Amino acid sequence: MKISIIGSGYVGLVTGACLAKLGNKVVLIDLDEEKVKLINSGVDTINEKGLSELLRSTDIEASSDYQSITDSEVIFLCVGTHSEKGYSVNLQYLTNAAEQVSQILKDKGAYCVVGVKSTVPPGTTEELIIPILQSSGKKAGEDYGVCMLPEFLREGNAIYDFMHPDRVVIGEYDARAGDMCYSLFQGFDVPILRTDLRTAEMIKLASNAFLANKVSFINEIGNICKELGIDTHEVAQGIGLDQRIGSKFLQAGIGFGGSCLPKDLKMLIDKAREIGYEPKILEETWNLNEIQALKPVALLKKYVSINNATIGVLGLAFKPETDDIRSSRAINIIETLLKGGARVKAYDPMAMENFRKLFPSVEYVSGEEVLNSDVTLIITEWEEFKSLDYTGKVIIDGRGISKAKEARIYERV
Repeated sequence: MKISIIGSGYVGLVTGACLAKLGNKVVLIDLDEEKVKLINSGVDTINEKGLSELLRSTDIEASSDYQSITDSEVIFLCVGTHSEKGYSVNLQYLTNAAEQVSQILKDKGAYCVVGVKSTVPPGTTEELIIPILQSSGKKAGEDYGVCMLPEFLREGNAIYDFMHPDRVVIGEYDARAGDMCYSLFQGFDVPILRTDLRTAEMIKLASNAFLANKVSFINEIGNICKELGIDTHEVAQGIGLDQRIGSKFLQAGIGFGGSCLPKDLKMLIDKAREIGYEPKILEETWNLNEIQALKPVALLKKYVSINNATIGVLGLAFKPETDDIRSSRAINIIETLLKGGARVKAYDPMAMENFRKLFPSVEYVSGEEVLNSDVTLIITEWEEFKSLDYTGKVIIDGRGISKAKEARIYERV
């Protein structure tokens, strides 16, 4: 099938590469000429395991010219919806892309499907995207189809997640569009749920809201356990063995970050308020996560005065196996430390260059050198942190690195 991907960011690039691996002819559209050049050279523009090899071995090309999509059978909109300021949803890039596709639809004779993969509030595809597409003079559901296909990709494991999903969700405006999208995934031995547009949009947000709630739940249990002298890890292990609950996302610590959980949770909260509903559980999930982020700073004050102290930070990415620092817990922590007058030394295997753009005054050093600080905070659970020598150190552990318990003083958030 001939497929176009609008937006070669994280979702677009991985989606395009994987669909090409499945035997489709894929064109990626991006307005960044340098990014287009790199992709066509087989160079990945995001840090994702196995992506470079996939780009070099599949039938995929990148272009900045929207005319390249004129003969496409499926056009996926994969542009970002993250606001640069705060967590509010920004639909401007999505509407711009839809307007460009609308121009293509004007002269397109053959039926095609426009599929939205960008994460959006429920109702967006129906109330915003379809009216833009219909400005082409063509009618949705007749001249072209519309689907909403949420993505469920984990950074660092995105290619595996695409090729081995838990489920595929297809929100369809018309059955013909749903049939075409279904054909892309019918070889997958997983449940394929076909539903309407709003339900598909809600499934994505509800999934991430539930995971966020699970993280905040175990962090609240952890805070109670700490006061009672109970090992939170053992409690999480015990409740995680219940098949109704499961063990994933039950690692107590400093909360969730990244480009998805905070944004999607906030998106759902805002949508609920917009329709006059007060989402109390979701709001408390958010509030607790904000409070939890600065727990390490509160704990280190037991051992040093922040002003003029040297504080080490192990881990800057929001999770291991990525250089992504969006909504990383390290951002608020380091900002607070610097404002308090601390000297900060930091190390991360992948994310130091990205972090340097935000905090040039931080000293970026090796993991071993970070440990030569008055107090060291563990913010990201990188595998290599499990082999460092913590002997004689003061450690505030936000992620549960068992080797760190060898420290002279060890505090677990």
